Amino acid sequence: MDSSSATAGVSTRREATRQKLYEAAVTLIAEQGFSATTVDEIAERAGVAKGTVYYNFASKSVLFEELLRHGVGLLTASLREAAEATARAGGGKVDALDAMIRAGLVFIDRYPAFTQLYVAELWRTNRAWQSTLMVVRQEAVAVVEGVLREGVENGEFSEEIDVPLTAAALVGMVLVAALDWQSFQPERSLDDVHAALSRLLQGRVSGGRG
Repeated sequence: MDSSSATAGVSTRREATRQKLYEAAVTLIAEQGFSATTVDEIAERAGVAKGTVYYNFASKSVLFEELLRHGVGLLTASLREAAEATARAGGGKVDALDAMIRAGLVFIDRYPAFTQLYVAELWRTNRAWQSTLMVVRQEAVAVVEGVLREGVENGEFSEEIDVPLTAAALVGMVLVAALDWQSFQPERSLDDVHAALSRLLQGRVSGGRG
């Protein structure tokens, strides 16, 4: 095995370990809170030695900060891919936003514990990772903003749309609606929730200039 292959193998194993730590941390913190969760518990849940946690992350706080960055990064990538796939298929900007809503719902359905933590942390102001959270949140919202701006420029959306606020509202709508769905209306299917949010989208942003 050459050095590049060996390096790639180590990198892959480390990413797999970090993913296990992310999953263990998000599950435990969702169950019992950040302060009550210990590094020992995270290591035990992940099936690794305590030293492995500190090898990958300097502290529990750093682990949680990286967890937030990682999770929101996955969400952002999902939104971006949904928009790009719609464009490749020849769809319009409303279609892109609708695809992004579905992508967001799929993400939340897959990572419900992370989503609960993310929404809860958005409202806290005394955390060391608050500035990081604001940055990664804006990265996700910016993907939606980009689609809205392009829609305004090509006449698909009204020039009266407040792009930053509408983008934030759409992201927030998906997050809150999905959490409500999972907590209080779990009998609904993803398709059912998506259809309801699609109707809200049509009323919120569709309509050309005039």
